[in-house]
Amino acid sequence: MGQQRLKGKVAVITGAASGIGAATARRFKNEGCALILGDIQSDLGHDLAHELGDRAFFEYCNVTLEEDVKKLVDRALSAFGQLDIMFNNAGIVGAKGPIDQTPADEWRITTDILINGVFYGVKHAAAVMKEQRSGSIINMSSVAGVMGGLAPHAYTTAKHAVIGLTTSASAELCQHNVRVNAIAPFSMATPMVADAHLQDHHATDEVAKTLAANSPLPGRAGTALDVANAALWLGSDESGYTSGLTLTTDAGVTTGSMVRRPNYDDYVPMQKEAGNRGV
Repeated sequence: MGQQRLKGKVAVITGAASGIGAATARRFKNEGCALILGDIQSDLGHDLAHELGDRAFFEYCNVTLEEDVKKLVDRALSAFGQLDIMFNNAGIVGAKGPIDQTPADEWRITTDILINGVFYGVKHAAAVMKEQRSGSIINMSSVAGVMGGLAPHAYTTAKHAVIGLTTSASAELCQHNVRVNAIAPFSMATPMVADAHLQDHHATDEVAKTLAANSPLPGRAGTALDVANAALWLGSDESGYTSGLTLTTDAGVTTGSMVRRPNYDDYVPMQKEAGNRGV
């Protein structure tokens, strides 16, 4: 049993059936939260809801369909009478490859899920939370939404857009006491990343070893629980004065931390122009 940091709260989570969504659902439930779980993976979603017990319900949800996303919010209201946390988590890697070879239909499908799906979640959560005059909306971005060169073009574009939507929505909704924040993970040991790296979404243990070997924090891969813990803080009252933030879970990658770090240990004379060194 957790510390009941979300006692009395109700959360909707999209993409809840596996990976980061499932880890967050378990973390939230352990902290006393009631849950509406949305996903297209019906079997996994129903199994998770059954595992979590009472006050956790699964609804099929394709986030590219606005009515499906609205249905999750409506279920939260009909089942629990309120909505305190909306975690717009559902996502895919999507279109991959060189920009000049990216099929337009793959681009549209990717951005439909990663941008429009988040927009629908923000829209319908905001309608409820404005009336309540309370709530926390959490959007899933990525380190690829903070910098380039880390992910495919459509994914990178979409995750930048999520941060833009987060800051724009937070600026509007703050007057209603509604907070909007984003989480930007690096490559975490999840089924989606295992599929991207190893073409096997079951190989989370194997991909964790690869990620740990290439992590700025020696031997430490990022996990779904790391992101779930970030979502827990953003959803709880502990972050009650935080809005418009993009919270990274990336071992410092976006600030320049990397496996092969510059040599900070050994002094050498300063390097200047044309190979000159020293003062």
